[in-house]
Amino acid sequence: MATAVASQVPVSAPAGSDCRVRSSGIQVTNSVSFGSKSWIGAALAWESKAARPRHVNKVHCMSVQQASKGKVAVKPLDLESAKEPPLNTFKPKEPYTATIVSVERIVGPKAPGETCHIVIDHGGNMPYWEGQSYGIIPPGENPKKPGAPHNVRLYSIASTRYGDSFDGRTTSLCVRRAVYYDPETGKEDPSKNGVCSNFLCNSKPGDKVQVTGPSGKIMLLPEEDPNATHIMIATGTGVAPYRGYLRRMFMEDVPKYKFGGLAWLFLGVANTDSLLYDEEFTSYLKQYPDNFRYDKALSREQKNKSGGKMYVQDKIEEYSDEIFKLLDGGAHIYFCGLKGMMPGIQDTLKKVAEQRGESWEQKLSQLKKNKQWHVEVY
Repeated sequence: MATAVASQVPVSAPAGSDCRVRSSGIQVTNSVSFGSKSWIGAALAWESKAARPRHVNKVHCMSVQQASKGKVAVKPLDLESAKEPPLNTFKPKEPYTATIVSVERIVGPKAPGETCHIVIDHGGNMPYWEGQSYGIIPPGENPKKPGAPHNVRLYSIASTRYGDSFDGRTTSLCVRRAVYYDPETGKEDPSKNGVCSNFLCNSKPGDKVQVTGPSGKIMLLPEEDPNATHIMIATGTGVAPYRGYLRRMFMEDVPKYKFGGLAWLFLGVANTDSLLYDEEFTSYLKQYPDNFRYDKALSREQKNKSGGKMYVQDKIEEYSDEIFKLLDGGAHIYFCGLKGMMPGIQDTLKKVAEQRGESWEQKLSQLKKNKQWHVEVY
């Protein structure tokens, strides 16, 4: 993939991958074969200085692989030097004014609702770590406090500290548009729609956005042991922090972090069209079959063992013996998504523990004490 400073940078992506060129003045050349796969070898050549965009992340690939190196170079590497994560660099009273780079719908036509991948340019002024959140202040005034701005809305960051352009200047958010339908008429009521999610999903490149943060320590990726096991459980847009983890583990060439453990992702969504970053995750599965596992729970397409809808907790129960053994061996487990996901998951884990003759309350207490248990729900 490309970095931001070179005028001609080699790029490789699998033929047929979801790679969209978003700027004029780009020439794509060369096609090569690599092993059994076809690849497009590309060179980005900006026809003039005026045509060259400020960020090469205008070329936005949802699935990125490099035939020659296997991983993508990132910079600036001094983003690795901080001993503690950055926290609340910009506060609600003095937010940072960032710029929208791109907004892309990332679900298919049969998905219930709309989810967008939003890239924001922070100019390198708001560094963050994987697993943190940004706050967004939508424009307009707070209806409950006339004259005051809207409250901050938190969104889990869906990129690594280097952003989708690998240059440390952008962040990405995964946002589902919150829409309200009147139960009596069945019609959408815009007055009750989510203010911030609709602002973000309606944004255009170049629009300004007020950003606070970064915030959060709960979902930070523990990197002391590069061979650790990480079990990641998400519903919907709760997959955001895991996309950051997995890009850091499998996509980026980070000198100080060479992942050699197991990353196991469970993603629960309604149907195939609702899957988020599926091409990206599937590519890791092909490249790193010994280090990555990927299980999907599609509630409208799959049945659980009882014949009911398949939810993420059903997948957890399916693999419960393995999961419990991994937890006993020190694995980290993460949960991110809607609050409503947790009761069903907790009930499943408690039932499995009891079947194993264990006390779930004691086990949970020990997991928290060992800092293996990470939960961020909203």
